[in-house]
Amino acid sequence: MALPKPPPLPAPESLAPSLDQIEMLAQAAIADLPGPYRDAARHILLRTADFAPDDLLEEMGLTDPFDLTGLYDGIPLTEKSSAAPGISPDTIWLFRRPILDEWAGRGDVTLAELITHVVVHELAHHFGWSDEDIAAVDPWWE
Repeated sequence: MALPKPPPLPAPESLAPSLDQIEMLAQAAIADLPGPYRDAARHILLRTADFAPDDLLEEMGLTDPFDLTGLYDGIPLTEKSSAAPGISPDTIWLFRRPILDEWAGRGDVTLAELITHVVVHELAHHFGWSDEDIAAVDPWWE
């Protein structure tokens, strides 16, 4: 008796995006920003990981690693001093698995739109943007 054939493997484009693909979508979001914001945003490091580290989640009082899709790690421009000693570079972290989980759960936005929203939200921390500033760059609620 022959064993049943296994189901075919999914097409490569149907697999979950890799960390590199998430970063590429984030870079595209930055490239699409209006000129002055785009130029300044290119000086911020962009990093991706599957999840935020446990110690960071604990520090933020979060128990579910799926609750954090992104993080700005740095000193906002509104608080920076030119006299400050060597500080680690400003970094935006994107957490792939929580982003994918939110994207799948929403079902009403593209992955690129969601990543753009997370990137803009983290940039808002860096630039000190108001809600109105964020809406001008990312009309998320329209």
